[in-house]
Amino acid sequence: LEKDIGYIRISSFQNPSANLLKETLDKLVKKNDGYLESLVLDMRNNPGGVLEGAVDIANLFIDKKGLVVYTEGRIPSSNLKFKTEPGDIMLGSPIVVLINEGSASASEIVAGALQDHKRAIIMGSTSFGKGSVQTIIELDGGYGLKVTTARYYTPSGRSIQAKGIEPDIALKNISLENEKEDSVLGDTKESDLDGHLEVEDPSQLSDEEIITAQEDKKSEEDKKVIKKLKKDYFVHEATNLLKALTVLGK
Repeated sequence: LEKDIGYIRISSFQNPSANLLKETLDKLVKKNDGYLESLVLDMRNNPGGVLEGAVDIANLFIDKKGLVVYTEGRIPSSNLKFKTEPGDIMLGSPIVVLINEGSASASEIVAGALQDHKRAIIMGSTSFGKGSVQTIIELDGGYGLKVTTARYYTPSGRSIQAKGIEPDIALKNISLENEKEDSVLGDTKESDLDGHLEVEDPSQLSDEEIITAQEDKKSEEDKKVIKKLKKDYFVHEATNLLKALTVLGK
């Protein structure tokens, strides 16, 4: 994106998601000469995943004691609290979280926690609203009955179910420069790049030529992804906001 502004997309939540995010952030910091002023965390069209993965990621950015999320239900065993573990890897630097109607479940938990703790500005459109805890009761004949036993609540007590997370700054899905918005998730092949290498027999290349070709390919792919991101209206607005917040914070 812009200098000193990092961008990380989370497409789903798994148990190792927090470690992967830390590794990605470390790479961004090194690539930017050891410093990032702010971060865009993109959770659009993230359907959710493992609850623990979401809690761990929220904990990476919250530097005070409190809750990440809690559940309340019909039976005592469904009443659970997931607490924060202070330690902000961004050291208080501004964060913008992008969400949309495709952001559900675990992604809503992260967005709600960062919003309630005033750790990030949520930008985009209202999320899906999947905040229920469901339990499967086994029946005879190999059948099962799925029953809603509890609901997820943000630290301030907001129910996620059917309501979703309301963004601090609402955005509409529009395209920049009247161009159709490109999907950042699309695979970029070397054959799609201008000036891509045409090699009939890779075995004829030296080790040095192979390494250089791989580096050139990665550099061109990075440039192409960044170009797509700059055409993304949500990312464009998030970047502008972070630049303004950085100036005001100095």
